[in-house]
Parts: sequence; C-alpha cells; structure tokens
Amino acid sequence: MRVEDVKRVLAEHHVLEGYREFATSSATVELAALAAGCEPGRIAKTLSLHTAEGPVVIVAMGTARIDNRKFKDTFHEKARFIQGDDVPTLVGHPVGGVCPFALNEGVKVYLDASLRAFDPVYPAAGASNNAVCITLADLERVTDGVWVDVCKV
Repeated sequence: MRVEDVKRVLAEHHVLEGYREFATSSATVELAALAAGCEPGRIAKTLSLHTAEGPVVIVAMGTARIDNRKFKDTFHEKARFIQGDDVPTLVGHPVGGVCPFALNEGVKVYLDASLRAFDPVYPAAGASNNAVCITLADLERVTDGVWVDVCKV
C-alpha cells in the first residue's frame, strides 16, 4: 500500500509526527483545507506532468496555477498534465492522494516558488484522506526537490 510507503519515507526522515489522517476526504485543495483546518493556500498540491525526460511532479501552493510561459521557459516544452487514469501507473499515487513522497522510480520532484508564501504546508500523503504537516526545509530535504518558478498565484 502506497500510504505505508509514504509513512516509511516520513519516518526515515524524522517527520512522521506531521502525518494526519482525516475522517473526511482531502482529495481537493478545498476539502484538504477544511480537513486540515487551514487556508487553501497552505495546501501543497502536487501536480503530475509529462516531460521529455519522463513524469515529474510540481508541488505548488494550493491556490496557484501553472503559468504556461514560465513552464515553457523552465522546461523548454509545453506543460502537459498526466491524465487521471495514468497517474497511478506513471507517478505511483492515486488522483486525490498524489504527493511528493514514495514516488515511482525516476519521477522528479520540483517545488514551486509559490509555496514560499506559507510555512509549514500540507501536501497529501498517498491517499484521498490524509496529509502531512511539513516545513518547507523538510519538504525540500525529504523530496530532494528542486526549486522552480512555474506557477502564477
């Protein structure tokens, strides 16, 4: 089960204490904010995209959107989202629970500058009813994420 893989990664990096499981769905930014008791911007949504080098995830502020020009300037190609049915196979987590932890081998993690508006943040943790409260420094450390600026707020 992918949630157990996520918990293992969080434990290995000494941030498992931030793990939260909810009685309600946290599959969207709005639902996650309600479940976590925070503003939607503090939710760190994980977007799954195709690139020429393979699938990547971009973790962004909950209310941010991909800026096509910034994306193309950074990745030298058009932003192409992975279709819902393909997300679990390519990325390793179900839609509604995609997170930057315990991803399929080779999936790169990028952290968008929009995240810097909040610290800590709440990314999903592998299911549609959980999240982890994590500082930006720990998010970068645990994911080996590379900072980019590809979103608009």
